[in-house]
Amino acid sequence: MTLFKRFFALLLMLSLVACAGLSPNYEKPQVNVTSFTLAPDSAGLAPRFNIGLQVINPNRSALPLHGMSYSVEVEGNRILSGAEPNLPRIEAYSTADIVIQASPDLFGSARLLNQLLSGQRDELNYLFKARLDVGALMPYINIEEKGRFGLTNTN
Repeated sequence: MTLFKRFFALLLMLSLVACAGLSPNYEKPQVNVTSFTLAPDSAGLAPRFNIGLQVINPNRSALPLHGMSYSVEVEGNRILSGAEPNLPRIEAYSTADIVIQASPDLFGSARLLNQLLSGQRDELNYLFKARLDVGALMPYINIEEKGRFGLTNTN
């Protein structure tokens, strides 16, 4: 029975250490889209897009990014999606600029094009979703950024 008690005590201590990383003062990192360009190495039928992101870590501990999945929706249609396994470690209270590549979703893009052709629109709603993996002991960080962009050029 002593071995069982030691094992249980060790398991309890490991659980407490894992929960210590989940500070109540933890702030969700911020992800800003900074650029959107056609990838120079796009070849074939499906073009690829480079999306520049700025990741801001507002916390006192480093953010060890293991990977990220993401999607871009316009007017409720998923038009781009992708995943990136090679992301930098973002130090405490710092910012990192990264570039990810996304591939278009053919059917979502076709639905959006059909909506655009069927009615006059001056602005479109977009939704950028990202899911950051910061390791096995921490939950995923889900980020959503909503906004609108104009289709007309106002000088």
